[in-house]
Amino acid sequence: MRAFSLLFLFLTFSCAKVKESKLHHDKAIQNVNLIATLDTIWDTEQTPIRMRDSLMKIYGAESKEYQSQQLIYEKNHVINEKKVKAILDQYGWPSKEMIGEHGNWTIANVLQHSSYEIRIKYLPMMRQAVKDNKLEARFLVRAEDRIATDQGELQIYGGQMKYYPETKTFNVWPVLDPENIDKRRAKIGLEPIADFLKERFDFEWDLEEQIRRSEEFEKARFQKEN
Repeated sequence: MRAFSLLFLFLTFSCAKVKESKLHHDKAIQNVNLIATLDTIWDTEQTPIRMRDSLMKIYGAESKEYQSQQLIYEKNHVINEKKVKAILDQYGWPSKEMIGEHGNWTIANVLQHSSYEIRIKYLPMMRQAVKDNKLEARFLVRAEDRIATDQGELQIYGGQMKYYPETKTFNVWPVLDPENIDKRRAKIGLEPIADFLKERFDFEWDLEEQIRRSEEFEKARFQKEN
């Protein structure tokens, strides 16, 4: 009887170890598949963007060369957006252990280029991901700033640029209190706005110009509301 009990315990333990091993194996495969999917998303999302932006510097934002890459990007983005939504709906915001830091950047970038409705839907999930140390704060503030521009408000951290057809140039969407923007950025670990804009967009930050633009923006919005 004792021998039978020992055998039963041994078999139970062995089965538990097999199940645990299979669980870890399945989880590892799942993570590999997620990483591979996100790598594909990154390539198909970013390659036409880089090509588009390079062509814009040569031919301008209204050229056929620029527009051809923009169309490729838009077609790819529709597919990538569906994939990202499926991942978030199934897993929530994945941890860095699941998909790596780059995988989280990929998700944030796809959401950043999605519709206003989609960005609003997943904004609470992004905020929680930052709190849980799954996502860097810079991706959240970029999303927050873009939503502010969609709502016709001043942006807080200065990450959003806009193309102005009347001058055929890009400029920063007007910023709240431009004089103190670097203090706000420093609090969440971001570099000075001038450094960011120069590196990301090859754009020169002119504080006096941005103060004037923000004042004009607020004045126009006040007149519109009243």
